[in-house]
Amino acid sequence: MKKLKFGIPKGSLEKATIGLFEKSGWKINVNDRSYFPDINDENIEITLCRAQEMSRYVENGTIDAGLTGKDWVQENESDVVVVDELVYSKASQNPARWVLAVPAGSRIKKIQDLKGRKIATELVHFTKKFFKKEGIDVEVEFSWGATEAKVVSGLADAIVEVTETGSTIRAHGLRIIQELMTSCTQLIANKKSYKDSWKKEKIQQIILLLKGALTAEKLVGLKMNVPEKKLEKVIRLLPSLNAPTVAGLYHTKWFSVETVVESKIVRDLIPKLIKAGAEGIIEYPLNKVI
Repeated sequence: MKKLKFGIPKGSLEKATIGLFEKSGWKINVNDRSYFPDINDENIEITLCRAQEMSRYVENGTIDAGLTGKDWVQENESDVVVVDELVYSKASQNPARWVLAVPAGSRIKKIQDLKGRKIATELVHFTKKFFKKEGIDVEVEFSWGATEAKVVSGLADAIVEVTETGSTIRAHGLRIIQELMTSCTQLIANKKSYKDSWKKEKIQQIILLLKGALTAEKLVGLKMNVPEKKLEKVIRLLPSLNAPTVAGLYHTKWFSVETVVESKIVRDLIPKLIKAGAEGIIEYPLNKVI
């Protein structure tokens, strides 16, 4: 039986990734004592792997394909196929940002002020390349976790750290002086594996459904009943992917109207629909939109 060896990032993205797979139709059961979870697809073999190492294992063929950050693909300079990008995180659908930060009261205002200074980061190679390109001589030191504390305690003059909103950076008494990279999750594949027609098709099936599940997270379905004389007024209020579905109710002058809208507008839209004449409004979640 053919198998696709697929890597799931262990750590902060693990729970969000497993949840995304479940919405896409794959149930992954993780055993805390095993790096090889079960999945309800006999053609997929799941491996848990740190995002920082994923691209190396995909490059050497230990894993056929996997999910990891664009940042770690660049950091490892891995020779892999980037199949597609997915914007999601442990908390939201916001891309991660790698930023350069210094103490809030520091005299350092711009990157040129860091000449001859020490920078702590987990993203060592990328940071070195960035400053080399800028022509600024700095010392870059590897930091494995608690990076913010390095600069607060005086062990480094600045840090390059990942954030989404910047709130954690500010909470540690730091100030962002420049954004170095925006990173999102990438589905990457081993070059040889991606040339295999069966594996390529399976990888494309996974990315299609994962992206469909992500799209659905921002949308909801709305269904309502509308009298004929108020139909046009209600329809004008409804945004949709294409056009609302309208069907006549049996032996009445009422219609059933159904559409898909962004979830963020529903709280303002429903009162307007009621005012326009809609009744029996139902809001329902979506699993996938493809």
